[in-house]
Amino acid sequence: MKRISNVFWISISIVIAAVIFGAITPNLFEQVTESFQNFLTTAFGWYYLILVTLIVIFCIFLIFSPVGAIRLGKPDEKPDFSKGTWFAMLFSAGMGIGLVFWGSAEPLSHFIEPPLAEGGTNAAHKEAMRYTFFHWGIHAWGIYAIVALALAYFQFRKDEPGLISATLKPVLGKSMNGPLGTVVDVLAVFATVIGVATTLGFGAAQINGGLSYLLGIPNNFTVQLIIIIVVTILFMISAWSGLGKGIKYLSNTNMILAIALLLLMFIAGPTILILNMFTDSLGGYIQNIIQMSFRIAPLNEEHRSWINAWTIFYWAWWISWSPFVGIFIARVSRGRTIREFIIGVLLLPAIVSFFWFAVFGTSAIQVQKIESIDLTQFATEEVLFAVFNEFPWSTVLSIVAITLVCTFFITSADSATFVLGMQTTYGSLIPPSRVKLTWGIAQSTVALILLYSGGLQALQNALIAAAFPFSFIMVLMIISLYRSLTKEKKELGLYFKPKPRKDHR
Repeated sequence: MKRISNVFWISISIVIAAVIFGAITPNLFEQVTESFQNFLTTAFGWYYLILVTLIVIFCIFLIFSPVGAIRLGKPDEKPDFSKGTWFAMLFSAGMGIGLVFWGSAEPLSHFIEPPLAEGGTNAAHKEAMRYTFFHWGIHAWGIYAIVALALAYFQFRKDEPGLISATLKPVLGKSMNGPLGTVVDVLAVFATVIGVATTLGFGAAQINGGLSYLLGIPNNFTVQLIIIIVVTILFMISAWSGLGKGIKYLSNTNMILAIALLLLMFIAGPTILILNMFTDSLGGYIQNIIQMSFRIAPLNEEHRSWINAWTIFYWAWWISWSPFVGIFIARVSRGRTIREFIIGVLLLPAIVSFFWFAVFGTSAIQVQKIESIDLTQFATEEVLFAVFNEFPWSTVLSIVAITLVCTFFITSADSATFVLGMQTTYGSLIPPSRVKLTWGIAQSTVALILLYSGGLQALQNALIAAAFPFSFIMVLMIISLYRSLTKEKKELGLYFKPKPRKDHR
């Protein structure tokens, strides 16, 4: 374990201290973190909205800028993975379990309690879909894209180590090689561990919820303990096999299962309505994206409360996940041009997410409206299975969904062990298997302790709190990336070439 850096020991100490605090005094931990989260969303909601919107604008600028031709690697370097596998890997790491967990639950929640319209109406239905698109669209992927791009550019183009701190050298200089750089990397590792632990908790809860709904298996900690142990063994086997094998095959499997589930539900559900809602919601999203991006309702407490609970929460959530997802996406994107990278990361996953929510969200709302079944009586992790129960092939749909959650579970944990291994071994592109396995066990242990203590909500709050300081690091990453790209553009002579004037003589 000679290659382990100080970042490992400091971050693991902080994680252990937070988990002990959460396990011994879960109620106090939740109160403290919730108070801090409420303060941030109330006092800095405007900041999150402006920051994330500027990130999206910067990403779009890069697509059309001459620097978009710069390759993330040497000039003649080819991508490590095919486009299909690359897309599958970044999509699995970026959304994964979240799409399955919230696919029906979030649009249904917005339909019952919409941001503006009267709940349960057709207007609420349209708002529910539009805001779900907004929360899972280009703003979320823009956050991931900018962190991943900065990492990939400095790592593969400038031969820097694959660390968050290394991306800040054009702004902060050699200080990133010292204690200040360690602080930056510790924050990234802490956010990754906490984020993945909560996701593992969500995954275990949804697998348990599905088995409970289908087979009557008790929904309790003992069952979730068994689920996490089994899945931990599976993702550790995958982690041991390496990036090119385990994560690659699992990501491709995820995409096959996700497409199968999507098509089955699309056919079994209200197909024409789904297509109409997808089209209408996409148009509403594009038409209202500027208004939604800056909407903070300063004079309406009820509307502001909804924005804090959903939009601000999501922006902070994506920021807190960006170190993990960004590092992983950067690692699998070597050899692609900046333009290809931004278009691939920003647009393709967003479009797939839109259609996913159109299928599962519309189906859930239609059940709530037509079947006279109150889906809100079910726990969040059971809503999807309750929706399946009202359509043909319900058992098949449920089995595929549970399997998909399992593979997403394994892929997310596998990806996280790889990222954590990189961050705690000086940015190594091939971290030692023993380091990855150590982080794998640590993640599962954190998830188990949190499930046992009931501290998942408290740790989510802590994760949101961690997003605030990291957001400033993101600002510095953007400035650093812009400076370096501008310098290289001049060196390479990359400028917009004017069209030759026609001679009319």
